[in-house]
Amino acid sequence: MANAYSDDLRRKLLEAYDRGEGSLQELAGRFAVSVPWAWKISSQRRRTGQMARVEQRHGSPSRATAAVEARLRRLLREQPDRTLVELQQGLWEAEGVPFSIQHLWRLLRRMGLPLKKSRSAPRSKTRRKTGSAARRGRNR
Repeated sequence: MANAYSDDLRRKLLEAYDRGEGSLQELAGRFAVSVPWAWKISSQRRRTGQMARVEQRHGSPSRATAAVEARLRRLLREQPDRTLVELQQGLWEAEGVPFSIQHLWRLLRRMGLPLKKSRSAPRSKTRRKTGSAARRGRNR
């Protein structure tokens, strides 16, 4: 993927245009850029009032704000064995912020918070089948 033109190039082209050194089409040829790009940066400057590139924003802002993370820590401190569904409901009631179970799981992992697992039965004593033996139906 191509890199964006530098802000320096934008500034030079727009300053030359302001000084009346030529039309946008002529200046695009002189600065070796496309004419549509020259039109675009000229209209962006008219719209925003700045010569520098407008920073791209990818996606919507995260709902996991500092307040939400603090509330999540507090919920887990109060009751460490909460399930993801209980945490989801607690965040909805306290902060009014909806989270999917998957998003909540990723948030917990990113924050470094463990989710306590409670098994209702002890682990199996038999070994699990692995590799090619499992595909052939044999035990290793």
